[in-house]
Amino acid sequence: MMRIDLGAAGSYCDRRSRRSFLQLGVAGLASVGLPRLLAARETSAASGLGGRPASVILIWLDGGPSHMDLYDLKPEAPEQYRGIWKPIPTVVPGFDIGELFPKQARHTDKFSMVRSLHHDSGDHFTGAHHILTAKGLGVSGANTTPKFPSLGSIAARELGPRKPGVPAYASVPVASSVGLNPGYFGGNLLGMQYDPYQPGGDPNAENYTVQDLNLLPGLSIDRLEDRRSLRDRLDAACRARDAISAAREVDRFSEQAFDFVTGPDARRAFDINQEDPRTRDRYGRHPWSQSMLLARRLVESGVTFVTVHLGGWDHHWDLQKGMETLLPIVDSGVSALFEDLHQRGLLDSTLVMLTGEFSRTPKMNDGGNGGPPLSMGTPGRDHWGHAMFCLMGGGGVQGGRVVGSTDRLGMFPHDRPVTPSNLHATVYRVLGIDPHLQLFDQLNRPISVLDDPEPITELF
Repeated sequence: MMRIDLGAAGSYCDRRSRRSFLQLGVAGLASVGLPRLLAARETSAASGLGGRPASVILIWLDGGPSHMDLYDLKPEAPEQYRGIWKPIPTVVPGFDIGELFPKQARHTDKFSMVRSLHHDSGDHFTGAHHILTAKGLGVSGANTTPKFPSLGSIAARELGPRKPGVPAYASVPVASSVGLNPGYFGGNLLGMQYDPYQPGGDPNAENYTVQDLNLLPGLSIDRLEDRRSLRDRLDAACRARDAISAAREVDRFSEQAFDFVTGPDARRAFDINQEDPRTRDRYGRHPWSQSMLLARRLVESGVTFVTVHLGGWDHHWDLQKGMETLLPIVDSGVSALFEDLHQRGLLDSTLVMLTGEFSRTPKMNDGGNGGPPLSMGTPGRDHWGHAMFCLMGGGGVQGGRVVGSTDRLGMFPHDRPVTPSNLHATVYRVLGIDPHLQLFDQLNRPISVLDDPEPITELF
C-alpha cells in the first residue's frame, strides 16, 4: 500500500484524520477519499444535473453578526435599538449600509442584500445547521450531531470540481461551525468523502504553504511513481484473483486523486505568494482578508465551492470594540473580492455570499451579562434568529437590490420573509443543481434536500 505522509490537519466525524483520508484516497481504497468524490461527479454529470460552470464563495461569520450594526441599520429606532453607528449612502440610491463599511459602499452595484432571512432560533447549533444544510432536524446545543449534508457537500457531490487536479470543495483555512470541524460544513449523511478540503494555516503568514501538498523529505515524485507502480502491480494481481470488474473504475478515480496530491494545479492554486503584493495589500494584510484572496484563487483554479471562516462574532457585550475591530477587516476583504472578481472577469461565474448562523437581538443589553450594567464593557446584543441578513452577489445574481425588509425595530421580517431553504434554492439555481434533488437516508428512504425549492427570484 502506498503511503504519503501529508501531515495532520484535524479529525473527521468518524475519527479518521486528514492524513488517513488522503492516504486511503491515494491508495485506491474505494470506501473513502477523493476517488469516491470524483466518481460521484461523473455520476452527476451523466444524470444531467451538472449546470453551467459557476462557483460559490461562502464567507461565514461564525458566532452570529448583528444585522442592526452591519447592513440593516435603524436610525429612527429608539436609542437602545438603533445602536452606535449610522447608515451611509452607497453608489446605489436607497441601498444604505453601516458607516464602518465605506469601501463596500462603493461596490453595492455588484451585490444585493437579503434583509428578511430568518429561521427563528437563537441556538448557535440550530442556527448553523439551518443555514448550512437548510434543515433543522432537531439539532441544538443539547444535540449537536450533524444530521444532513452541507450545501457545499451537495455541490461537490453533484458537480465535482470545475477543472481536474483541484478539490471540488474547500474551506479556508478551516471548516468550523460553532466549534465543530467540519461540523455542519461536512458531508455527514453523504459520507466524509464530501467533507471540504482544509488547507489550514494562516494565509497571511510569510511563505504560507499547505502541508498536505508537500511530500515527506526524501520522497521525490520519481520515488512516489515507483511506489505507485508497485501498488498497481499488486492491485492487478488482486483483481485477477478476485475478478472484480469494478476495480478498473477504482483505478481511474484513484489516478485522479493521486494527481491532486502530486500535480501542479492544486499547488499553484494554494500558492498565494504568487499574487501581486499590491493585490494582497488591497485585500488587507490580515488572515481573514488573505483567506478571501485565497478563495478567489481557488475558484479561479476550478474549485466549485469555497467557504471562508471568519470567527468571533458572539458579542454579548463590548459590542463597540468588537465591531470597530472586525468590520474594517471585513470591509477591505469583501470590497476587494468583488472588485477583483469583476476585474478578472470572474464575477458573472462566481456567487459570493456573506452570512452567519443567526443575528443579534435588536434591543441592546446593558453590558453586564448578569452583573452590574457596563461591568463587561459597552452594551452588546444577544442571540436572535427572527431576522438576519445574507449578502449575495455574482454568479448571475444582480447587484444593487434589497430583498425584503424588517420592521421599524428590526425584530421581524416586515415583508418578503426568506428561509434557509430559499437561500439554498438560489444557490442551486446559480450552480445548475436540481432543487428537487433527493438523497437517501440510512434506511434507504428518500429525503428532499430542500423543503421549499423556490429561489429568491428577485435576485435574478
